Amino acid sequence: MAITRLPGAARRRVAVLPWLAAFAGLAAILPLAGVVAAALFGETADIALRDIFRYAATSAWLALLVGLATAFLGSLAAWLVVMHRFPGRDLFAWALALPLAVPAFALAYAYADLFDVAGPLRMWLRAGPGFDLPFGMRGLGGAVFVLSCAFYPYVYLAMRAAFLNQSVNVLEAAKMLGCDGWRALYHVALPMARPALAAGVALAVMETLADYGAVQFLSVQTLTTGVVRAWSVYGSTVSAARFALPLLAVAALLLWIERRGRKGRTHEAGNARWRAVQVKPLAGARGLAATGFCLLLLVAGLLLPVGWLLVTGLNTSPDWPRLLLAASHSLGLGIAGALVTVALATMLALGTRRLPMAARIASLGYATPGAVMAIGLLASAGIVWNLLPGSGYVIGIMLLVYAYAARLMAAALEPIDAGLTRVTPSMLHAARMLGRTETGGALAVELPVARGAMFTAGLIVFIDVLKELPATLILRPFNFDTLAVSANNYALDERLEQAGAPSILIILLALPAVIWLTRKIALSRPGS
Repeated sequence: MAITRLPGAARRRVAVLPWLAAFAGLAAILPLAGVVAAALFGETADIALRDIFRYAATSAWLALLVGLATAFLGSLAAWLVVMHRFPGRDLFAWALALPLAVPAFALAYAYADLFDVAGPLRMWLRAGPGFDLPFGMRGLGGAVFVLSCAFYPYVYLAMRAAFLNQSVNVLEAAKMLGCDGWRALYHVALPMARPALAAGVALAVMETLADYGAVQFLSVQTLTTGVVRAWSVYGSTVSAARFALPLLAVAALLLWIERRGRKGRTHEAGNARWRAVQVKPLAGARGLAATGFCLLLLVAGLLLPVGWLLVTGLNTSPDWPRLLLAASHSLGLGIAGALVTVALATMLALGTRRLPMAARIASLGYATPGAVMAIGLLASAGIVWNLLPGSGYVIGIMLLVYAYAARLMAAALEPIDAGLTRVTPSMLHAARMLGRTETGGALAVELPVARGAMFTAGLIVFIDVLKELPATLILRPFNFDTLAVSANNYALDERLEQAGAPSILIILLALPAVIWLTRKIALSRPGS
């Protein structure tokens, strides 16, 4: 009898991993279900349909223009770095991704201050050369410029990997047929890298639609600003949910595009042995032009705005006790969010072989703005607060960490999945022969092998949590400020000098992690 019961017991233990994956997927989808329920079944909202269309049209224009700009800037930078040798090329290979450490709202504060009517740049132009700029940063054009500088690294990293993994034989054949470098880029390299381009642009557009701090400060009314405004100004969760519905639909579309791009991106690497790309030296004016273009991207996305924030911050006396308290809140939320998100993403990664639908469901969260996640959690938060009066502070912190994890789970899943691919079937078979169950094999073999990938995933989540603003604004407990919230509060009062200090602290906390990640990407062997 004991012999007949053991296989059944083993089967029950084997089922643990799919159940964990289902739990993680459910955790990611619950806030989105809350948004749909509030929008469709909530009370009548004081919101006109034309307002939703107006905000949606602005979001569409912004996403289109930023998508085109990031596609051009990121693709050209990747082509120059991968296919050519010019002064500074080895530095630019990893440094061009450093703007990922800078929140978009910090760029908006710096450029708005520089290009303001009474700003130092325009004052100098009027006093010196005797003319004025015909434009400012407040408006759609300024938002496109700021967000393009902030998000082009998504396209750059995707296209750099795609160019490195392309078949060298095809590029050599194009050159033998008379294609020079630029014609090879247009007729051969870009068509082959189209899936990666679509995936990178989709990520940039996702971040554009999710942004709140930059577009709100630059007076651009998008769907995300509508979500936050409906909740904070009018106190209507239903109105905020109805602003969020179009964002959910666009999130699903962008996720589909990004997934199709990810599926096609491994085609070349999977069909041919990797061979180093033959790099073409650029000398003279061409080399200087390539260096100047890459340097311009780095200056616009990092050096100029961060330098200006530092200069203006030195002229003020920050409220250090309040600033350090906000920094401790940001650091604590970043660490907690990273730990919870990596734990849930690991559950997904281990169980996705048996339950692939859970990973697809969780991926929708990454394409969803943080403000939408926060609105989806508010209804359930009210129930919990009623059941546990007096625990609002703790519940607020827990909801914040939950919102971060639900949105960023898919971002953490990618490197963990990549790390688990190093576990061979023979390793798992050896663990089973030694008496380990599937769960035991995962704990003894798969998790130790993927430990480095889990650390990488934690850094990615940590960086994103430091920069997250709308979800924190909506869900934070009373009088609980993070660095992002502090910068936003100063900017709303037009105290941009004071807003520079918390913005710089965010960059200082995120920059070491971004440098480590980008150097690891730049030094990794292509195709591996």
